[in-house]
Amino acid sequence: MVEGGHLVLARALVQALRESGHESDLVTTPSNRFGRQGAAYLANWLTDVGMTGSGKRIDQVISLRFPSYAVRHHAHVCWLNHTMREYYDRWDQWSGSLSPQGRLKESIRRALIHKADTYCFKKHLRRLFTISTAVRDRVTRWNRVPAEALHPPPPQRPYRCDEYGDYLFFASRLTPLKRVDLVLQALAHRAAASVRCVIGGDGEDRARLQALASELGLTGRVIFAGHLSETQLVDHLARCRAVVFPPADEDYGFVTVEAFASQKPIITCTDSGGPLEFVRHRENGLVVAPTPDALAAAFGLVMDAPDVAEKMGRAAAVAVASLSWEATVRKLLIV
Repeated sequence: MVEGGHLVLARALVQALRESGHESDLVTTPSNRFGRQGAAYLANWLTDVGMTGSGKRIDQVISLRFPSYAVRHHAHVCWLNHTMREYYDRWDQWSGSLSPQGRLKESIRRALIHKADTYCFKKHLRRLFTISTAVRDRVTRWNRVPAEALHPPPPQRPYRCDEYGDYLFFASRLTPLKRVDLVLQALAHRAAASVRCVIGGDGEDRARLQALASELGLTGRVIFAGHLSETQLVDHLARCRAVVFPPADEDYGFVTVEAFASQKPIITCTDSGGPLEFVRHRENGLVVAPTPDALAAAFGLVMDAPDVAEKMGRAAAVAVASLSWEATVRKLLIV
């Protein structure tokens, strides 16, 4: 299946630690819905991570996202996926629909969360890493805390490249920030009139997107594949022509490095955030304006020229060759 990036990262990290000879387990701590975040921070603060249930001492904690960095441990390293973005860089978009009273209440909660996050970053951690420079820059801007960007390698899957097939592939949660509607609008454009696309993943936006695809006359050219098993995901990455990933200001985007590990170029946008730390226009992918016209032209380019896609795909594989879980684990562990 295609699931949230923080869970993909957590499972890959646990596997990498075990493969490096360490005992490691995944602990999921509370991250309550809106209005109950204070209780979630308190629950993390009170979580005892000093010993296992069998009384074995825990040597180190690595946290990944809000509010797990509120956990207290003498050897606590955070590899930050993201803070609660609705109270940070997504504040204007998220709060715009609130009533004046609601906005005032959430403004107070926002200020408290900023203070809590900054306190945790400064007082609870031995080191703070972020999964991308995009996330690092947010922490620097909002919390004024130094951090080091540490790119996660592709999850440990049997990536391969079988061919540069006759369709584009998209794989992520179907939420508004992933901008699948932009992909659909581009596919409806004359410049991409014959392009096919498989959309993998599920989410709250799926019903709306399927209705939009039907409205745009894309039935037969767009397949909503739903949840994908690891085998299905790797198979599509191996057989597609290129991967489409045009999110709005993505934290990182595992699909980028997974596509590159499969020797497939990425088509992304100039405001897509994390993917731009890897994708180089016309070198290992295409970076275009976030408009249907620009995306449609990019779709047409890679589908009309398989040799171009293959050349970019080979360069893409080189771009992630230096990322390794062994080196990442060494960086994260406190010696």
